Amino acid sequence: MNGDTLYSIGELARRTGLTVKTIRFWSDRGIVSPTDRSPAGYRRYGADAVARLELVRTLRELGIGLPAIRRVVDRELSLPEVAAAHADALAVQIRVLRLRRAVLTAVAQRGATPEETELMHRMAQLSEDERRRLVGDFLDAVFGGLDADPACAGVMRTMTPELPDNPGTEQVHAWVELAEMSLDPDFRAVMRRVAEDLAADRARSDTTGPRRDIASTVRDHAAPALAAGVDPASSGADTVVAAFMAHYAHLVGRPDGIELRRRLAARLESVNDPRRERYLHLLAVVNGWPAPTSLAPVLEWSLRALRVRTQL
Repeated sequence: MNGDTLYSIGELARRTGLTVKTIRFWSDRGIVSPTDRSPAGYRRYGADAVARLELVRTLRELGIGLPAIRRVVDRELSLPEVAAAHADALAVQIRVLRLRRAVLTAVAQRGATPEETELMHRMAQLSEDERRRLVGDFLDAVFGGLDADPACAGVMRTMTPELPDNPGTEQVHAWVELAEMSLDPDFRAVMRRVAEDLAADRARSDTTGPRRDIASTVRDHAAPALAAGVDPASSGADTVVAAFMAHYAHLVGRPDGIELRRRLAARLESVNDPRRERYLHLLAVVNGWPAPTSLAPVLEWSLRALRVRTQL
């Protein structure tokens, strides 16, 4: 085959497997232009048209639009540039499709109502920027003005959900519920109170540097007593209460007493709000973290022990 060989549309169709209609359509749009015309006015194409048509067909099968293809074949854009842009667009489409699949799977498993389905779809479809704004608004409501304290800033970081690009059904379901919770004014108020209590206790303390939170300290002292079946109202619980109160008294720089015990009880009641525990569970699911251990049983034991010992 030499460079002077010319093909009709029909011959190109036979060589490439494309239809005459498709070749004519692409030719009309300047993607594969004829080299010449026959005396009767029929289009004639050079040998390079075969390779050009093969490239166009491949790019079309990959989903690239004709305007971009024309710029590639005219060498206005490089093929790698177009391929990279299209790969990015496909990545977004794949992510959306996976989110939709996760929502539909959650609906099928949960037996959701139309209203719940609409909410799940809307929350799952939020863009990354929209999710960040929603989370940022919640965290600002909880920690705003307090995040200069390293402890509060650290807690804020651990409470930040990050939905992955390819979430599973359970993660989407957890994200939707978590997003609903973060918009609840009552829940925000509860979490704000916990953050303010943390900041207030640190402000009264002379200790600097990282410290364990009081709920974890209470758990360490009370959990063995709870496991051993010690009644929180019995004298057997006295040493346990004295131990975690000594830690709390040292933390806030105040002597142990009824008022301080009442104050700690108020702190633990806020921490023990079931919505807070639910948030932490959902957060772990969304972020792919291990499920947190429930503090509710040990906090209930400690609260009862404190109440018994602060009654006048």
